[in-house]
Amino acid sequence: MKTRYTRRQFLQTSARGALFIGAGGSQLILQGCAGSGKYDLIITGGVVYDGLGNPAKEVDIAIKDDRIVMIGENLGKNRAGRIIQANGMAVSPGFIDMHTHTDVGLLANPLAESHIRQGITTEISGNCGSSPFPVADEVYEERKKVIKEEYDIDLDWRDINGFFRRLEEKGMALNYVTLLGQGDLRGKVVGFDDRPASPEQVARMKAILDENMKAGAWGLSTGLEYAPGSYANTEEIIELCNVVAANNGIYATHMRDEGDMLLEAMDEAIRIAREAGVSTQVSHFKVAYPRNWHKIDAAIEKLDKARDEGLPVMADRYPYIAGSTGLSLYFPLWARQGTTKDFIARLEDPGLDDKLRAHVREQGEKLGSWENVRICSVATDRNRHLEGKNILEAAAGSAKDSYDFMRDLLIEEENQVGMIIFMMKEENLQRILAHPLVSIGSDGSAVAPYGVLGKGKPHPRFYGTFPRVLGKYVREEKIMTLPEAIRKMTSVPADKFGFTGRGRIGEGYYADLVIFHPGRVSDLATWEDPHRYPEGIEYVVVNGKVAVEGGENTGSLAGRILKKSV
Repeated sequence: MKTRYTRRQFLQTSARGALFIGAGGSQLILQGCAGSGKYDLIITGGVVYDGLGNPAKEVDIAIKDDRIVMIGENLGKNRAGRIIQANGMAVSPGFIDMHTHTDVGLLANPLAESHIRQGITTEISGNCGSSPFPVADEVYEERKKVIKEEYDIDLDWRDINGFFRRLEEKGMALNYVTLLGQGDLRGKVVGFDDRPASPEQVARMKAILDENMKAGAWGLSTGLEYAPGSYANTEEIIELCNVVAANNGIYATHMRDEGDMLLEAMDEAIRIAREAGVSTQVSHFKVAYPRNWHKIDAAIEKLDKARDEGLPVMADRYPYIAGSTGLSLYFPLWARQGTTKDFIARLEDPGLDDKLRAHVREQGEKLGSWENVRICSVATDRNRHLEGKNILEAAAGSAKDSYDFMRDLLIEEENQVGMIIFMMKEENLQRILAHPLVSIGSDGSAVAPYGVLGKGKPHPRFYGTFPRVLGKYVREEKIMTLPEAIRKMTSVPADKFGFTGRGRIGEGYYADLVIFHPGRVSDLATWEDPHRYPEGIEYVVVNGKVAVEGGENTGSLAGRILKKSV
């Protein structure tokens, strides 16, 4: 397959190169001043958005090494190794994906194809309580097998330092940021069963969390709908978040419930923020299932009230009405205890069949119909024909009812079955996306339409999140302005995490940039054909190097691991 790439670009400023620094931004030392020689790159002719929500300006951007060193008029007349003519295009800070699950996939394909071509120059991973470290002894061999089968990667790390070493050896097209997954942390210390953590175990988890943050993790994430993280009570999470707060980090939470108990789950998240004094991010903020859609007003009110109280609580969202996770989510938490082998054993136990069947029936009632759940990935070739089919049609083709079909499929695939769930309302989605406390997060992974990352029919958000916001929700639906959308994609996440020198266009800032056509930027990925790159994004620049050019990947691996300093 042809592997040409492109890159988006650069910055913004006021006339004559005034330094753009957002609220709370600190003065940066310039690296490579204007008079020290020719620039490596000049972007000229474009309309520059600074990332702070200000009106655009027609200025040029000059880059030397990995920094923006000058912003002003007519810089194209100066000497530069290269000049990019951005006439008719918007120039923005590189997009920061607030919520991703990219990790081991970067070892399989460091080009980060589906994300870099969206203009994403930094992504924040380790979300929903899951990170590729620490790896508990109890599941090491199982995880080693899964990673080898899925990515053809040999698992040879057990902690954050080992994983960072592998990433640095391989290189990557974009910048990588990670949280520590509380599910993996609890699994390592407490185990994978539903039991309270002892005081000694809580102390051990706090020590490991502190070690991980000092090694570069930016905080803690929870996935409180998933085992084993869900087995922690609120007090245990508060104890962990005390460590996060002490290290000035972030707590990102996939809450305990996003449907029937949404409001109670929000209360828990806000309580944790209040009692631990921790900066909190509500992941993929949504109101799930038709019977709960009316709760949108109360949910937004809780978010607003928390901010009015001075609590640092924000949220992120992707621009689609369907979510995606593992099919096992519709089976009870008590059944998902332990290892995959333990879960499969419960599915195969005739004595548990009635309880399991009753629980899954209740999940179907929330959905309205199993037609609203689509299989997006399986592990084995024998069931590959099911990808893209909804549960009703797949079950009918197997001559089984929905429950028997799902149970048998999970057994056959050893719990490696992904699903897409249509469970949200468009009007609610638009309200959430437009809310000033909500940034943009794909909740996806960097994949590619070829190689080991080209399997399955993943959620279109893997390829289309940021172009969809710019095209559908800014240009077509007009729920927010272009400067505001760019702010949500750049300075908002940068300020939330405290990234130095990123998230806006200004002299002295890192040259992470995107150049796109505002009038035609669009997502092309569909539910039926998701492995499609967007259109309208011409250039992407990462740390001063062009990663996407003419909409194609250049093969540049200028990305870096951005480690937290504590």
